[in-house]
Amino acid sequence: MPNDYFRFKQFRVEQGACAMKVSTDACVLGAAAAVAGATRLLDIGTGTGLLALMAAQRNPEARIEAVELDEAAAAQARANFAASPWADRLTLHAMPLAQLAATHPAAFDGILCNPPFFRNSLRSPDARRTTARHTAADSLTFAELAEFAAAFLTPAGQLTVLLPPPEMQQFEREAARAGLFPTARLVLHHRPGSKPLRHITTFGHQPDTVVDTRTLWLHEAGSEDYSVEFRELLGPFYLAL
Repeated sequence: MPNDYFRFKQFRVEQGACAMKVSTDACVLGAAAAVAGATRLLDIGTGTGLLALMAAQRNPEARIEAVELDEAAAAQARANFAASPWADRLTLHAMPLAQLAATHPAAFDGILCNPPFFRNSLRSPDARRTTARHTAADSLTFAELAEFAAAFLTPAGQLTVLLPPPEMQQFEREAARAGLFPTARLVLHHRPGSKPLRHITTFGHQPDTVVDTRTLWLHEAGSEDYSVEFRELLGPFYLAL
């Protein structure tokens, strides 16, 4: 069973009330997303608040907003924000994304999201975990995410999304319809020779951009040791690195 908390070098994430716990791929997203130079960032479906907290650590100038539909997760994220060193720069909106859109927020320089993505796999008996992990009629759709980002990103703003490769292909189609196009892609593998585990893709408003594609192995070949690249990326966050 996962712990009720996850301690990082500069902050602690309480997660007992959240359906989705801190995961390795989400930590990679938080460490790799382009947040430098941004002044306003948004974390959609923040859960524990992990991505917003990592962004706050990485960019000391940015104000970060987060939106969360689940009431229990929103309360936990709000508490995690308040307990962090960056409480004055973190804001939690406990509402659906459509409700946030209706407030007509100012444009964001960057948007981060680890959206629901399991479409056809067995659903969890935990309804809250299902909402967090599976697309459903009442959950955030790829089209809704893409349309919100296209409407509320600055002209040079970037949307960064984490999904498995098949779902990322589907999301890219929805993003293109909304007017967002890939600019960079980080492909996560467990280790050299394994199939791709996740894509972390960055989108912008400009079409016909050459996509900068890189690969990250979480572990060394034939070993459970973290790869050198993973250690460099997560070194500012993981206690053991």
